[in-house]
Amino acid sequence: MNKLIVQKYGGTSVADSSRIKSVAKRVVATKKKGYKVVVVVSALGDTTDQLIELASQITDSPSEREYDMLVSTGEQVSVALLAMAIHKLGFEAISFTGAQVGIITDASYSKARLIDINTKKMEAELKKGKIVIVAGFQGVTLDQDITTLGRGGSNLTAVAIAKALSADACEMNTDVEGVFTADPRIVPNARKLNTLSYDEMLEMASLGSQILQARSVIFAKKFNVPIQVRSSFSNKPGTLITKEAKEMMEGVVISGVTCNKKEAKMTICDVPDRPGIAAGIFKVLAEAEINVDMIIQNVSRTGFTDLSFTVPKTDLNKAVRTARKAGKDIKVESVIADEDIAKISIVGVGMKSHPGVAAKMFNVLAKNKVNIDMISTSEISISCVIKKKKAEAATRALHDAFGLGKKK
Repeated sequence: MNKLIVQKYGGTSVADSSRIKSVAKRVVATKKKGYKVVVVVSALGDTTDQLIELASQITDSPSEREYDMLVSTGEQVSVALLAMAIHKLGFEAISFTGAQVGIITDASYSKARLIDINTKKMEAELKKGKIVIVAGFQGVTLDQDITTLGRGGSNLTAVAIAKALSADACEMNTDVEGVFTADPRIVPNARKLNTLSYDEMLEMASLGSQILQARSVIFAKKFNVPIQVRSSFSNKPGTLITKEAKEMMEGVVISGVTCNKKEAKMTICDVPDRPGIAAGIFKVLAEAEINVDMIIQNVSRTGFTDLSFTVPKTDLNKAVRTARKAGKDIKVESVIADEDIAKISIVGVGMKSHPGVAAKMFNVLAKNKVNIDMISTSEISISCVIKKKKAEAATRALHDAFGLGKKK
């Protein structure tokens, strides 16, 4: 039986007709090696951002159902064009939307959760020798409403299909050669990692690395689906993400630095300091499907306190409205939003057994005159919220301080 490979291509990989033709050649080359091939494709280039901008010109609070109906259209264009390009090369291919291949989700619009994938249609076409092309990022509810899986959701589509079809490999083809110790656009001497553990990749994805959607890494870890992150524009091997990373020996403390400029900070001022108040506020935010990240409660003074937390910028307006509504019932003073922030983080399994990592990070930031607004930690990461204008310089300083650059 032929081995099966799932290949995902991001928006930059299919940004225009010439790149679509290049992807078609890569897919056909894989087919010629004897593989059965399923391709998951994102929307062309900045199409999704353009659709979101169009929506914003109509309303700043669109219906979530209609929002998903709109932004899911980009992938339908790219899968059809890629199928045409493969046909032109003399190979059989067929394109499908998420609904057509039975990607079933719940009704949490714009961040829908997978329920099931019906593989019968894909398996039938693969048996005919066809290359199967699936629209990433999208699914359908049991009531046949179109949903989307959140930004970067094509990664989740690819990993989930790889699991459902018991694929032999899952490739994430993107515009970089793999996962780097930092964003090469910010840190020119960032180094590509040959291997990375699921845990480290999950932390990096959650903390701002734009290589993979965090949910896709969680799924891959849960079902032990190895992921190869590689460039669409070269044949280099890229970064292998698995349960255990061979190169992460005890001597390696930090594996990467991330910089996330896509979060905002909210502060609810003068919150009554009594049991159950915070629980009530965050319950309301959760019911509104708003993901809250870092949380700090200030020391109580005269029975009141300030509660600060971060949310994705895309959820900010909704979060502010929700928090103000919740605040009326408990008579809070005000709700303040700050978009002028960034979150910088260091990640590495080595920090579990190496003392002094936090002290070194804070010392580096102090030397570079970077003030810290918020701090959070996990077993393998430390994150700081700082002013956005200081973020890139701070990222480079931390990268240098922990010796993550290319070896000379």
